[in-house]
Amino acid sequence: MSNKVLQINDDQFESEVIKSDKPVVVDFGATWCGPCSMVAPILEELAGEMPNVKFIKIDIDENAGYAAKLGIMSIPAIFIYKDGEIVAKQVGALPKAELKGMIESYTA
Repeated sequence: MSNKVLQINDDQFESEVIKSDKPVVVDFGATWCGPCSMVAPILEELAGEMPNVKFIKIDIDENAGYAAKLGIMSIPAIFIYKDGEIVAKQVGALPKAELKGMIESYTA
């Protein structure tokens, strides 16, 4: 991960996501997950293109708390937060254009 997508743990979730002053895209995934590996570079690109949005990655193997709290059963699971609330979720990989369109529609 580059510095464009912030890797956090469960302890940082509230301060980095819930209390964020910008919309946040949270990618719940794992290192062993093939589709997660496909989504990671797309999120890196989008993070560079969308400075008004914060991009976060959480490894659910190391940080299962929020994944369990949110009922995540499949990964990658991408949640979009705005003003501390979930406004959208997507389970599974999407092509870059679709993912960007989804993020833009909820963060504009």
